[in-house]
Amino acid sequence: MIAEYKLILAPSALALLWVAEGLVPFYSQFRGGFRDRLRHDGRNLSFGLANAALGAVIFAGLFLMAERWAEARGLGLLRRLAWPSWAETLLALVLLDLWMYLWHRANHAVPLLWRFHRMHHSDAEMDATTGIRFHMGEVLLSALARLVLLPIIGMALWQVAAYEAFFAPIVLFHHANVGLPRWVDRGLMALVVTPAMHRVHHSRWRPETDSNYGSVLPWWDRMFRTFRPRDDARTIRLGLDEFDAPEWQGLRGMLETPLAAARRAGTGRNSALDTGTKERRARSPRSPLVDNRHDPTGPQGALGAGLFDQGPDGG
Repeated sequence: MIAEYKLILAPSALALLWVAEGLVPFYSQFRGGFRDRLRHDGRNLSFGLANAALGAVIFAGLFLMAERWAEARGLGLLRRLAWPSWAETLLALVLLDLWMYLWHRANHAVPLLWRFHRMHHSDAEMDATTGIRFHMGEVLLSALARLVLLPIIGMALWQVAAYEAFFAPIVLFHHANVGLPRWVDRGLMALVVTPAMHRVHHSRWRPETDSNYGSVLPWWDRMFRTFRPRDDARTIRLGLDEFDAPEWQGLRGMLETPLAAARRAGTGRNSALDTGTKERRARSPRSPLVDNRHDPTGPQGALGAGLFDQGPDGG
């Protein structure tokens, strides 16, 4: 039943956000007009649908086997606690969200994982569909890691489905190009990750890219000191420098993103395996070669601001 709710909630949220982005955008996007928007969103949707099919065909049965294997052996933290069902479920949801935070940080810290994850960050026209724009390699690695995690926690598959029923709409929401009033965004940020918080994470400047990792709950970033606020959100330049060329934004280019040996020029982000972790550590994240946070000329700069000034820095 919960899985069916997810199948309804995620597409419904995406449709509502897509309409809202057209009515009250935060950034003025898609200089080529509505056709460019359809082309961009169609590519992102293609990856979202492919990843959903991949999960259903390959991993649904494996997750069921892992659950039964752990249950037959009494494995998992939750089974040892023997708490009431409601408390166990609440803890399961919180622990899974903590895992998502840690996994997200790993995707930025481990060069191999970053190779796949950077396809998500290469979207310079971030909107709700960016929330489903992930490389198949990242989805596979994430699912394999979760196969190990679930028996350790002792989660039931229905609890995972319950988390994902919340997770999917919230991820779509905080990627959305919607101009929320400042007070609304700040109020929601006490409970969930919001667009203002997540836009900072999609900045081209590495200290901002390597911050605000939360998926649903915003508390982990504060707890682990990775929260980075930003008042002048309209000057954030989204995307990755080395993937701005149009060929990287087509389906083939997106698929080949992990194979590219490139450095994120001017920001200290090394995105290729062959640069090595030593060079990444040698570069101080607080001393980038170029600080382009305040570049007003980019598509997300002040000159590219939307007609609706309702975002976190627009009142």
